Amino acid sequence: MSGPLVVLVGPMGVGKSTVGALLAERLHTSFRDSDADIVAAQGREISEIFVEEGEPYFRELERAAVRTALAEHDGVLALGGGAILDASTRALLTEHRVVYLAMGVDEAVKRTGLNVARPLLAVNPRRQWRELMEARRELYTEVARAVVSTDDRTPEEVAQAVLDALELKEA
Repeated sequence: MSGPLVVLVGPMGVGKSTVGALLAERLHTSFRDSDADIVAAQGREISEIFVEEGEPYFRELERAAVRTALAEHDGVLALGGGAILDASTRALLTEHRVVYLAMGVDEAVKRTGLNVARPLLAVNPRRQWRELMEARRELYTEVARAVVSTDDRTPEEVAQAVLDALELKEA
């Protein structure tokens, strides 16, 4: 199978980047984050892109960044929380080892503080996070070969659970 060894999906703040970096270290491979690719290419934060250009523009950038990363990267790849909204992205993901990192709203509050740096959560963050998850949970599950809960687990424990779920051995 070509492409990434593991692709991590899940909501903002679930720890995809942290867990992804740990997985890459354990598997002796590289880590890539599609959101970081967008920030590097645009020279500005995602929240700025949302404010200045709007969500549809950002989603176009995201679709292209994910497609490129899936084609080029052979290590561990983390996708932005909304990447799975795009049907063509979901279709591409069917060919890969995708793990959905899941968390409950209480964990989301602890981890992100559901703060305003998250453009989709600027007003009434708890309710908006729940609504986002209701809209996205099924899509995350659809693309995933495994679902790993991050609630009450350290990043190291989550990384181990991902390895176990995919039956991958540390290099």
